[in-house]
Amino acid sequence: MQIWSSLSSSEQHALLARPAQANSVQLTQTVANIIDDVATQGDAALQALSAKFDKKPLSEFALSQAQLEQGLAQLTPELKQAIDTAYNNILRFHQAQKPQDLDIETTQGVQCSMHYTPLSAVGLYIPGGSAPLPSTVLMLGTPAQVAGCERKILCSPPNTEGSLHPAILYAAQVCGIDEIYLVGGAQAIAAMALGTQSIAKVDKIFGPGNSYVTEAKQQVSQMPNGAAIDMPAGPSEVLVLADANANPAFVAADLLSQAEHGEDSQAILVSDSEELIKQSIAEVEFQLTILSREGIARSAMNNARYILTQNMKQAIAVSNQYAPEHLIVQTDTPRQYLPQLRYAGSIFLGPWSPESAGDYASGTNHVLPTYGYSKTYSSLGLLDFYRRYTVQELSYEGLHNISQAIMDLADAEGLDAHKNAVAIRLKNQNTLVSGNTNTQEDPS
Repeated sequence: MQIWSSLSSSEQHALLARPAQANSVQLTQTVANIIDDVATQGDAALQALSAKFDKKPLSEFALSQAQLEQGLAQLTPELKQAIDTAYNNILRFHQAQKPQDLDIETTQGVQCSMHYTPLSAVGLYIPGGSAPLPSTVLMLGTPAQVAGCERKILCSPPNTEGSLHPAILYAAQVCGIDEIYLVGGAQAIAAMALGTQSIAKVDKIFGPGNSYVTEAKQQVSQMPNGAAIDMPAGPSEVLVLADANANPAFVAADLLSQAEHGEDSQAILVSDSEELIKQSIAEVEFQLTILSREGIARSAMNNARYILTQNMKQAIAVSNQYAPEHLIVQTDTPRQYLPQLRYAGSIFLGPWSPESAGDYASGTNHVLPTYGYSKTYSSLGLLDFYRRYTVQELSYEGLHNISQAIMDLADAEGLDAHKNAVAIRLKNQNTLVSGNTNTQEDPS
């Protein structure tokens, strides 16, 4: 337990530091080589890299209809119902986010509008690893479906049977995902961003992944012929704000729900009650012993932080400084603190709002900014699957009304052609575009 007010500013900063992200020169170069191989060799590179990293040499990357049907046949009714419940809530929440076009007359005769159009092709990356993630399929596929993206593709590393978990396949089907490819890792990111003989290029890539996937996303997003990405990513993290009346068993369960993601996950408890912190630590030790992923969670909790503050105002300041991915508020009146909580990917209010609800079925999106990026990035939402553009239409009167401002600003910037584009119209107000307009105007 650390007493916040007894620490110096540098000690406080160090206490809230994240585990160092894997960003070594070797990692960067390895990923760059993978991307270059995919760019120059296409499918041949995917085959070699899949055999090397996934231990599954494949001649075809697209999931076949037979594999899809075989996988779906293995899905239990209970899991199917769970996916349907989650999907319906996620669908409802994201349908409510549909943007409205804007049309306004800024000055008489000057009409400006903003329009939204869905991205044409999106790539959804679903990690493999030790557990299937149908929830991530729903979190990425549902907003892509609601937005109306014409082409939705999913890439995920094959399992030991050379296919994907039935739950992933069913979630993809529910979301109307058009193409499924058995490719994982940095090579999948490169294939989606650049295109190969089998996998056509997409406009934007979404989804979490390991350090290689994260690095690949960063690199392709900086390539002129690459693809946009959703957001920077890092290890999962949670911060729990709790007062003396919080349930320590609930607090411990929420800390561990993030710790079991991976050994580099981070869990932090901030409270103004020393007794609550002590009880929560004891609960963590007890609950660890009953977890199937005890080893992973215990390693993560070795780096947990338990911070005692003087009051809740100071606790909120600590939370804002850390800017967590998940913020859980277990206090008597949690909603009263909401206006003061400036930075978090997603906030969970009250004792009956576990982080697990947001991860699976409440309806909000679980793709969130980590590593402090919630200060500048938002949780994934429907608008991430759109692009917006503006339109302006001016009448002669409208152009005349703002012409002097335009020409004065063009003068100030020394851009004579900009000024002339206005002046020539003012001097030829009765001439149609197709007419014989004298273009040799004096911009002065």
